[in-house]
Amino acid sequence: MNYDYSKKEFELFIELHQLVSAHSAEHPMDTGADECRKNIQEAMKQLGQTPYLKLAIEDIDGFYGTTTMMGAMEAVAAVSPSLYLSAEYSVRVLGRAIARWGNETLKKTFLTPLLAGESLGALALCEQTVNVDNDPLATTGERRNGGVVLNGTKQFVVNAPVASVIGVVGLLDDKPALFLVEKGAPGMTINDLPGDALGYKGAAISGVNLENCAVDEDRVIQCGPKENMTAILRLYENQVLMGASIGLAKASFEAARDYAKNHRTGGKPIIAYQEIGFKLSEMLTLYQASQLLAIRAAWTFENKPKEADDLSLCAKVFCAESAAQVAGEAMKILGSSAYFGANPVERAYCCARYGEVFGTSTELSRVKIGDAALGVKA
Repeated sequence: MNYDYSKKEFELFIELHQLVSAHSAEHPMDTGADECRKNIQEAMKQLGQTPYLKLAIEDIDGFYGTTTMMGAMEAVAAVSPSLYLSAEYSVRVLGRAIARWGNETLKKTFLTPLLAGESLGALALCEQTVNVDNDPLATTGERRNGGVVLNGTKQFVVNAPVASVIGVVGLLDDKPALFLVEKGAPGMTINDLPGDALGYKGAAISGVNLENCAVDEDRVIQCGPKENMTAILRLYENQVLMGASIGLAKASFEAARDYAKNHRTGGKPIIAYQEIGFKLSEMLTLYQASQLLAIRAAWTFENKPKEADDLSLCAKVFCAESAAQVAGEAMKILGSSAYFGANPVERAYCCARYGEVFGTSTELSRVKIGDAALGVKA
């Protein structure tokens, strides 16, 4: 069980950091402006020229599936959370679903351009609530005239306004299915959310309404009888949010550390004050513990999949809540410098709460972890 990254992996992480940093410096990525959407699409093309989008989907010599994926996630999320969220829902959620369950035609039609960064994808899973673990799916497909007609409403769909294809999760013949609906399909409308998001200002997140939306039969994917499609998609999503959390914790800690070294009060750098040192030590502990737990969960997913579900929930809870705590402490160290104006700490502070609420929420995760500890299976 070796979690050490190789020189080649570290070189990839550095390359990703430099690429996203350079693009973000020239083009706004997290401001909430409409221009961000165009900038994200351009950034995706650049990411498509690296191995990043293909990690955990295709075998790449020298890289190790989800373990390398987690390190790469951290590198991107630390620089541009909005770009990260858009990229990950496109390839690591929808893309992995197509890679896992789609036939060769669907992979060529949809997966290949996603992995090249030439198009964006979205996954429409949540309905009236974020909780798909307990609430049954209300979106349904009905077979008609050799095709399928889809009806339902989805919320909080990352990339919905800019996606070339949206994977809509619903029921067909009372079994979960993934319906691949292409941009502009008759009967599909993109709905604005009721208000501005707290974080991830540059990500395009909207609702999707489907009213008698026709989908070709060959655009419908179903999994095997022994697989739980919604649970697997939720696991993919939780992995994405783990990566976001450790990236946000990294950005918060490094910004607070650098500020503490350079900002002076009382005639000395504030890092010389014991209270600041204690805060930084606690932040670093939470960040590194989160990083290690996330990597272990990724390694377990790859090597001991039967143990991955419960461990991933533990990692999701710890990483999400640690990111929020680290960002909060960083705000205290930077003070007004973090509160006013766009900066990594302000951005991380706003984005960190997303990880606690979305995917399997930290509160529901605790219920599931407790059930697993007692030997209760959902």
